[in-house]
Order: sequence, then structure tokens, then C-alpha cells
Amino acid sequence: MINHYDAIIVGTSFAGSFFLKRYLQHAPKTARVLVLERGQHDNKAWQLQNRRTSSIDIEDLYINNQPEKEWLVSAGFGGNSNCWWGGATRMMPGDFELQSRYGVGVDWPVKYDDLESYYGEVEEIMAISGPTDSPMPRSRPLPLPPHRFSDPDVLLKKTFPDGWYHSATVRATVPTGTRGVCCATGLCELCPTDAKFTIQNGLAYIYDDPRVTLLLQAEVEEVQKKGDIASGVSYIRKGRTESATADLVILAANAIFNPFILLRSGITHDRLGKGLHEQLPVDVCLNLDGVKAYNGSTSISGNGYLFYEGEHRRDYAACLIETWNSPFNYRRAALRTEQGRWTERAYLRFMFDDLPRDDNTVTISTTNPKLPVTNFHGYSDYAMRGMDQIPAMVDTLAKALPIEDIESISIGRTTAHIQGTAVMGNDSATSVVDRYLVHHQLRNLLVLGASAYPTASPAYPTVTISALSLWAADHLFAKESKNV
Repeated sequence: MINHYDAIIVGTSFAGSFFLKRYLQHAPKTARVLVLERGQHDNKAWQLQNRRTSSIDIEDLYINNQPEKEWLVSAGFGGNSNCWWGGATRMMPGDFELQSRYGVGVDWPVKYDDLESYYGEVEEIMAISGPTDSPMPRSRPLPLPPHRFSDPDVLLKKTFPDGWYHSATVRATVPTGTRGVCCATGLCELCPTDAKFTIQNGLAYIYDDPRVTLLLQAEVEEVQKKGDIASGVSYIRKGRTESATADLVILAANAIFNPFILLRSGITHDRLGKGLHEQLPVDVCLNLDGVKAYNGSTSISGNGYLFYEGEHRRDYAACLIETWNSPFNYRRAALRTEQGRWTERAYLRFMFDDLPRDDNTVTISTTNPKLPVTNFHGYSDYAMRGMDQIPAMVDTLAKALPIEDIESISIGRTTAHIQGTAVMGNDSATSVVDRYLVHHQLRNLLVLGASAYPTASPAYPTVTISALSLWAADHLFAKESKNV
């Protein structure tokens, strides 16, 4: 068996699969690509039968030093595409330019305009449904029609036509040929109708390409290097340590495992493993007078942009609001108890952007070096100042909704959007990878995914993860063509 490849990709979730798709479009017929996935192929039938998305327990993947803070991970073919809920918004232009526009955080080394066409391509591949209007610049419409608003969404859209929109989501509104239609049960992690886009139902065909060798149950231990190049990887499969070499190595795991693999490989940096973050999620339950909720056609039916872009970002975090449309989820306060008024309640999630803190980290366990450790000590003051604005924000929403009172305000345990820890930037002293996600020191090593995010946008990260993978692959081949 020849163990040398043109490229080795670690991970089969969004980052790795979208990169592979574009790589195969560029690569010659003689190319050889090895893809390594830690888990196995737990298909949809298995997931529904076992009521879980992975046959590997999350406790066997990493050590969480603050269990009150959840970081959701699904190991297996398709990665976290199996367990995500399907939120598919783009980032806003200001998210990329926090420092230059508002004097806080840092600017990303890429801008919205750099990714706009890639966003459109990802939306087509994922068959995203969503609004016919848009809060951000777009060169093409979303491919599927939007879901039906709930009654609170209808009122909010009428009062705030430029601030409230149908949710952009991969939970299909019409059959796509490989996916059913969203049933709005709120069981999106398992999705009983297979309506949400996953790698398994949307991009599995790329792994059938004869140029691709996919090895499941292959746990990558480290990136091997010779001098200033990455020479390959070592991995454990069937209880044995194996290795393979390549001209190009791509880490496409998440923001826990990308830095962990690099740290285990002795590839260090002052910023590596630091800045673990996600949005600050705040759940707000509003009792309504005479308006029924939970009658939209998907689990999250609306997105509010009223408190997103603007000069307030100089002082406190931007906010994206979700309208939760299903009472059958882990939010225990979803229904009222009064006879005949059970659904007169709006359950909203306010998601605030966050600025990474150095004390939120991913490290190697000292007791079990085969496991990463997450240490999360809280959100930035910037994000918490955003949360302080919620009463005033509710007062604004009261212009559209007949709000009786605020039933509860509570910080959620997770948005499941793990970010930071191997950030991108133009300066090698303050970032791990460059604007094309190429490692600053090892120039044939790419580190894809949300680990590269310098800040946490209020938007869902997945569409941007996928767009950046296409962007990185295009740059790789553009660079090679110039060197020919």
C-alpha cells in the first residue's frame, strides 16, 4: 500500500467536506486524497434507533473542566453536521471589521465582500430556505422559499420590516430529493424527517470519488513535520498506530480538536488554544396577551436584526434574536399553565457576539494526554454589557407584541458554536493561520473551521465555515497555478 498522498484531510464535517469538494474540482485525475475520520458511519437509521448522533460518547472525546458550560461534539462521518440544528445565516459586514468600524476587538483578515460569492455557493449546495428580502448585501436569492412565520413573527415583521426576517435555515421547506420537509417538532438534533442538510445527505457523494480514500475510526494523534513543512500525520486505527505522508495536510476538526492536535504535535504558538468562545446565548420568555405562538413551520421561525449593526457596537455587543417555534424542547418554560392560554408566550433567544478571553482555553490533559481539556471562565464584559440591554430591547419589541410581562431571562448553556483557539490574521505574531487558513510557519498545513474565528459574530457560524473552506481551496490552486 502506498502511504503517500497529495493531501490528507482530518475530519469529515463542514470544513473538511466543503474543502474536499472544491479540491476535487481543481485536482487532476491522478490526485490521491486520504480523509481520516475518528468516528464511524452512524447513518440516519442508526441515529434514530439509538436516539443519538454518534456511537462515541462525548465524555470519551474531551474533558470539560466547567460542566455547566456545554460544548457539543458529534464524532463520526459528517461530524457536527449530524447534530446541528440548521441555522444558516451569513455574518454581517460589520462582523469582519469590529476594530476599524467600532474600535473594539480585531478586524478579520477577510471581509464580507471576499466571501459573498462563496456564501451564495454554499447556500445553493445546502439548499437553504429563508427570506426573500435580506439584512445584508446579496448577489443571489436563497434557493428555497422561507418557512411560515409564527404569529409573533408576523407582528414583529409588520412593525419592523427592516429588522425582522424569516429564519435562514437548512431545514427544508420543500423536498429536495435527498431531504424531507421540516416537521417543526423541535427535535432538530436528530431530525426525524431528515430535513436538515448534513454531509451524509448532501455531500456524501464526494467520498465516492476514486481519488479519495476514506478511513473511518482513524483517530489522528499528531501532525508530523520535517523542518518547516508538514510531512504527514500519525493516527490510531484498529488499535495500531499508523502514519501517512502527504504534500498537503489539512486539519478540519473543530475548535477543540484542531488546537489539541497541533499542541500534541509540538506545533506551538502563543495564541494556540487560547480564546475558546462562542456567542453569549440569553433565553428570554415573554408572556403575551391574546397572541398565540408556536404556529410557524420550523423550530426557529424568525431572526431579529434590530439590535445587530450600529454604533452601539462601540459600547456593547451586537445581538441576533431567534424566535423559538416549538414548545417541545429543553426550554422548560415554553408553555403557560393557564387554561386556554398555553401558547400565549414568546420564547426568544438573544445571541450576543463575544470577544475572546485568554483564560478560556483548550489544553492537553495532564492526567490523560490523549484527551483535550476545555477551560471556560466566562464571557467578555463586552458581551455581558449587551445582555444588560435586554430590558430596553424588550421595551422596543413591545411596540409590536402585546407583552404582559417578562417570565424569565437566563443565560443558556451553549449555542454549540465552538470558535477561536487557532485564529486567523495577517500578523504571524498574533495569529496561527493567515487569511487563507494556511499555517504561518508550516506553509503546507491548513487549519480550517471555526477555530480560526478571531471573534464571535451573533450569526450562526456554519455557512461562514463552509465558505472559508471553498475560499481556502481556491487560493491554494490559484497559488499553485502561479508557481507553474
